[in-house]
Amino acid sequence: MSRLLLNCDIGESFGNWTMGLDADVMPYIDCANVACGFHAGDPSIMRKTVGLALRNGVLIGAHPAYQDLAGFGRRSMAYTAEELRDLLHYQIGALDGICRAQDGQVSYVKPHGAMYNDMMANPAQLRTVIQAVADYNPQLPLMLLATRDNSAAQALGDEYGVTLWFEAFADRAYDSAGKLVSRQLPGAVHHDPEDILQQAMTIARGDALVASDGSALQLQAHTLCVHGDNASSVAAVRRIREALNQQFAP
Repeated sequence: MSRLLLNCDIGESFGNWTMGLDADVMPYIDCANVACGFHAGDPSIMRKTVGLALRNGVLIGAHPAYQDLAGFGRRSMAYTAEELRDLLHYQIGALDGICRAQDGQVSYVKPHGAMYNDMMANPAQLRTVIQAVADYNPQLPLMLLATRDNSAAQALGDEYGVTLWFEAFADRAYDSAGKLVSRQLPGAVHHDPEDILQQAMTIARGDALVASDGSALQLQAHTLCVHGDNASSVAAVRRIREALNQQFAP
């Protein structure tokens, strides 16, 4: 078994408006997905978040989104392939500059919200995102959803020489294809801390989950997405971190 990295969306405050318990969750994660200003965050929030990640030895990832502050990047928007590449380069470059000013660096890219969902549903858009990452820096891994069959996405990554980090979710239900069950459906989100911990460890061990139709679902994941929105979610992350440390202790 390889060590499962914990990643978390971070730096999503804006101006005087605060969202998330970034300082509380940062000690327990491996990867910080830092908002780049288009769905959340601003230059000052980005600077503070980068500094917090560096002090905790956490990898910094660019978390680009559609240009949609009002909708928190969760609304699908129509862009040409060139426009989408421009959006990605603009946001990755902005965070990269803030990292360099603090002797840090962007270590990977994870699209946010609707951009993430759209690229997983549309192979042409996934190609555009992978190509954009390759054009900016082919050494940057791209984080995307682990499904029952990762082979098509992996083939695109191989084509452009981009490493793919497949991620899974401990607090979400999956359908038989390995896609996340819509939040509009009952049971789509797990709230019981014990259920979340159990699913996290099942994924970490490489064991099969139970899909929404009752079938066995095997996910090959490199990283697990966790949340630091409130005190209970931070406590859940801490429990997952402690369990992973015990699981992978030498």
